[in-house]
Amino acid sequence: METILVLAHADETGSALTRASLEAVTAGLELAARLSAPVTIGILAADAATAASVLASTGARLLAVSGEAFAQARYATDAAACEALCRAAQATIVLAPGTSRFTRVAAGVAHRLGGFIDTHITALSGTETVEVSRWFYRQRVEAVLSRDARPWFLLLDAGTHVAFAAEPATAQVEQVAVQLPEIHTTVSGFRAPAEDAQTIRPDAKMLFVAGAGWTKKQPDGQIHAAEAGELILGFLHATSSSLGSSKSLVDQGGEGEPVLPFLTHMNQIGQTGATPRHAKGLSTCCHGEEPHVVGWRFIADRRAISLDPNCGWTRGKADVVYIADAFPVMAKVNALLEAKKA
Repeated sequence: METILVLAHADETGSALTRASLEAVTAGLELAARLSAPVTIGILAADAATAASVLASTGARLLAVSGEAFAQARYATDAAACEALCRAAQATIVLAPGTSRFTRVAAGVAHRLGGFIDTHITALSGTETVEVSRWFYRQRVEAVLSRDARPWFLLLDAGTHVAFAAEPATAQVEQVAVQLPEIHTTVSGFRAPAEDAQTIRPDAKMLFVAGAGWTKKQPDGQIHAAEAGELILGFLHATSSSLGSSKSLVDQGGEGEPVLPFLTHMNQIGQTGATPRHAKGLSTCCHGEEPHVVGWRFIADRRAISLDPNCGWTRGKADVVYIADAFPVMAKVNALLEAKKA
């Protein structure tokens, strides 16, 4: 019989689990129910008892490593903690969110335990044997994998499961002792861009994507890149959306054409870019060509603004298409958002 362990870690507050961790909890509970297997949840947090309160109703065995040493992400301490949790749970299958914190250490922990690891898992299936799905070739080829070797570590992509939610209650948590190695790294703090400079927000509900049309000549024969930038940033600030871009737009910087200075290749969505999983997506000034649309595969509600009634978006690649000029449309939307805020 399989024994399932779900690894979870706290957010920057140190006392609440991350959304990705709660998604992994849902995946673990569903898999355990399907296999009729016991499930354990292991928590890394400075204050694990508080973080575990939302998991009281799961009925799972709760293990935790707590203390200031685990308040910040650090390879030495996180790897030791995960190893201790895995050994305490005697798990054959270990599920963990594919966050930067666990992605950094999971392969090392699997090696210490003589296990195997697969990453970017998007689905778990099977009743007698465990089968997992992941995508290759920029999300264009789906593979279904199965392994006989154990323990098997699986890193789950964010946004592929519903986050577990329940009313907080007192949870029975077993503390696991961790023998820490000599620590040579000190976390002194974080350096992050200002809120108004941050454009990539993986946890945002909406993805706003700008296409090359924003920097092309407008009906007056002029290019209005500065106005385009103001409209886009105004919408992002009002909605806290995440910003994406087509390849053609981010490539313009190297071709000497007008650019939006806040865009980089990190914003690129598509076959050669990212494949986000936001609940809603709005594409503007983009033709919806196949390589770009590949990046929208997991967007639940797709909408587009385009002047071309025969573009890719209108040919079944978007749920709703507004045949209009994005400049006045976004100006009106921003005005409505500003009025609502006031």
